[in-house]
Amino acid sequence: MRRICWKTQILLLLMALPSASAQVASHVPSPTPEPFGSSVSFQAVGRPLVRVNGVVLTDRDLLREMLKIFPYARVHNGFPRAMEADIRNGATKMMIFEELVYQEAKRRNLSVPPARVTRAIAEFRQQFASPKEYQQFVQVEFQGSQQLLRTKVERSLLIDQFLAQAVTSKAVVSVAEAKAYFDKHPERFRTPESFSFQSISILPPQNSTPAQLKEAQKRAEDALRQAKAAKSYEEFGLLAEKLSDDDFRVMMGDHKAADRSKLPPAVVKALLAMHPGQVSDIIEFDTHAYTILRLNAHTPAGMQTFEAVKDALRGQVQKEKTEQLRSALATKLSKNARIEKL
Repeated sequence: MRRICWKTQILLLLMALPSASAQVASHVPSPTPEPFGSSVSFQAVGRPLVRVNGVVLTDRDLLREMLKIFPYARVHNGFPRAMEADIRNGATKMMIFEELVYQEAKRRNLSVPPARVTRAIAEFRQQFASPKEYQQFVQVEFQGSQQLLRTKVERSLLIDQFLAQAVTSKAVVSVAEAKAYFDKHPERFRTPESFSFQSISILPPQNSTPAQLKEAQKRAEDALRQAKAAKSYEEFGLLAEKLSDDDFRVMMGDHKAADRSKLPPAVVKALLAMHPGQVSDIIEFDTHAYTILRLNAHTPAGMQTFEAVKDALRGQVQKEKTEQLRSALATKLSKNARIEKL
């Protein structure tokens, strides 16, 4: 389960909050229902979805969580059809998990210092263009009630505080732990032989006529002449942007570090015969496509050093550890919880 920082979370939550009269979970304001694109098969109207230890969560809560996962839904007027089911499933799990976390924090009598809540609200206010815009927001979403706003912010901070104690602090990975992981999984740090190169590709239309094939060949020969004259990565890249027909043209023809095993044999043969900075002759494929290459670097297969991967590895292991701890916490909190689908 992924959790974003409290500042972003509050912004996303409050962007979708309703008026204070909405009927929702007893301690949580909920999003204002608004129309979405056809890719969303529901509209939030306050329909009960699940009861968690007596607290009812609605489709408003679900929509709020879905917006956390895919905030661009407001820009695109909906959620992508191909992703909606996964987004909905993840959002359902998250809203139940966060409610359980909140209830557990309250059960343990955890609290957020009033000054911390006040400071968070002040930081949130700074996201508005003017005091008037902020007051309009509070009036529309909370009927002018600063207390309802404070309740929402406090709940978010309390959830973060509990997770910091139960998950984040326990997921910290030391250098020694990272080194032990590195030594235990050497296969993960082997690097394959790779080539960093740029390309210019001339692609004739499908089912080309002889005249079209001849024209493509002429374009390739002209591109080769200009590519051979290019004296740098930038000059070749500008030619790729101008002349190439493949998708790499938008990246100055740059293929970055490409694994040798994933490249066509003709490309590998050409690259092996070159030194960095050299430009190949035209490589013609069976499809009558023409490609010109510029080699930037050839990296033999090898093994990464621990010093080179140390920081990234600590982050990766900490992320894995965090997910394991969150999953274990979710299982523990759900074990004796009464969760009812409505």
